[in-house]
Amino acid sequence: MDTAKRAFMLACAVVAALSVSMAFGQTACKRGDLDARYCDDDGDLVADQPKDTKAWQNPSTLIFSYTPVEDPAVYENVFADFMAHLAKVTGKRVRWYPAESYAAQVEAMRSGRLHIAGVATGPTPYAVNLAGFVPIVAMQRPDGSIGYKLVLITHRDSPIKQVSDLKGKRIAHVAPSSNSGDLAPRALFKTMGVEPGKDYDVLYSGKHDNSIMGVVNKDYDAAPVADTVMQRMQARGMFKADALRIVYESAAFPRTAFGVAHNLPPELKAKIKEAFVGFDFKKSKLAAEFKDVDRFAEVSYRDAWRDVRTIQQASGVRYTQENLSKLGRKAE
Repeated sequence: MDTAKRAFMLACAVVAALSVSMAFGQTACKRGDLDARYCDDDGDLVADQPKDTKAWQNPSTLIFSYTPVEDPAVYENVFADFMAHLAKVTGKRVRWYPAESYAAQVEAMRSGRLHIAGVATGPTPYAVNLAGFVPIVAMQRPDGSIGYKLVLITHRDSPIKQVSDLKGKRIAHVAPSSNSGDLAPRALFKTMGVEPGKDYDVLYSGKHDNSIMGVVNKDYDAAPVADTVMQRMQARGMFKADALRIVYESAAFPRTAFGVAHNLPPELKAKIKEAFVGFDFKKSKLAAEFKDVDRFAEVSYRDAWRDVRTIQQASGVRYTQENLSKLGRKAE
């Protein structure tokens, strides 16, 4: 290739790169695992506020969503008190978005249709890296902890006594992006000599409640699930306390992250954070559902999700649009 042609191709490449950068309203910047439309110059692993104010969105109606653990309609009522409080603090209307899947929730924020969300543990890195989601708080217990555990459950009459007994069985996993329902057990069980998908059949149930009730009804031999979901379902009388046995439990992982779209105006973000932290949790409908919680507390994505990111990276997870589309129609 002659010098003139090489120079021409280099110039074309530079123009293309600048066009992409301009299309996203960003100049060259640090971004780590973040999508090309975001920057992370301060190194906190979440998208920075866009420097160009034209890229900010300041909607008259804020759209709020909670991770689709179970039927979204159930949680619309549970969060009604908080949404009313959020509207009062921000001075804006607040509407509920009934996300039917992890992927749908992430895509809604990425496209600007969702402004505030509670995102499940496993999908949180997808939301951060692909949709500019910025976690700000998590539900906190009176002892200051925000975690939940992966528990491997089986029916009370099951012969399964330990992880090694899963070999040759039919095990319900939740969805490919679920931390406790898929990624963590794949990483942790393998260290115990059991490789999911090889040593036992993985059957995706779509949701934690499907996995739990499937084990209760003996549709599955066992299932790794989040202990907090199991506890809430039991408290609602969906199954008897002695219907299940816990075979294994992990160390604690962070629970659902509540946060905002990165490009809301700073003053609006501050109001939203104020609404979360100042909310009277104990006197709300949330307290009746999340009985172990007494408040929303500030959380650091970089610190609290360190182990989750490590497990996902060890599992070969890459935060891409293609992988997001594989999360499945239904969520945990």
